[in-house]
Amino acid sequence: MTGARESVLLLDYDGTLAPFHTQRDQAVPYPGIALLVQEIVRDARTRVIVISGRDVTDLVPLLDIHPRPEIWGMHGFQRLGVDGTADMPKLDEQTLNALSDAELWLSYKHLRHRAEFKSGGIAVHWRGLSALDAAELRARVLLGWRPIIEQTGLNLLEFDGGIEIRAHRADKGAAVHALLREITFETPVACLGDDTTDESAFHALGDRGLSILVRPEWRATSAQLWLKPPEDVIDFLAGWLRSCREGNFGEGGVAQAVNE
Repeated sequence: MTGARESVLLLDYDGTLAPFHTQRDQAVPYPGIALLVQEIVRDARTRVIVISGRDVTDLVPLLDIHPRPEIWGMHGFQRLGVDGTADMPKLDEQTLNALSDAELWLSYKHLRHRAEFKSGGIAVHWRGLSALDAAELRARVLLGWRPIIEQTGLNLLEFDGGIEIRAHRADKGAAVHALLREITFETPVACLGDDTTDESAFHALGDRGLSILVRPEWRATSAQLWLKPPEDVIDFLAGWLRSCREGNFGEGGVAQAVNE
């Protein structure tokens, strides 16, 4: 694959490019990360995709990259192209009604302040709470959400620091499968992510590309490699940029980006 004209870099946001923050609108990228991603985009030989559980509209101001990469929100359900074209699939009436019921439950339990409302889902966050308080909050949410999920088939997603009810088409694994259908088999691909939500992406990628877990501490994963943020991620992106500029997109180039 050495000498391939294009490569693909899939990057999770929270926990990978940016530290977690209890005030989610303040979770800006680690120092140096945005500049490296921007330079990789400017190099024009890598298709950079930031794929996140957040809404697309939340990510644009946080990234503040010019030119910006593609942004896939809601676990790949939403797509915002580099040219500004947006693919925001419409939700069916059953899904909309189910999400409305899920929101009403949170209001009834006075939990709206813990919720993140998205175009295709609702996430409740408990990062910063004690283990006991988090468990109690989770139980209160699930008491109302489980019947909705059982009746409608919406997905229930557990992630580090919260839980989410979402449209069944919102899944990073499905997004990766769709991406692989868009590119040639020879195109090198790397996928970086930290959360359990990224495991479906790692699994979908398989041996077709390089999957990388980004976490301060190791956990069981289907990813092939492990990097600690932010230093290892910065080194990886810097190595990737050097490989791009040298025209080496193959396995050797990817390995160099990791090993440096």
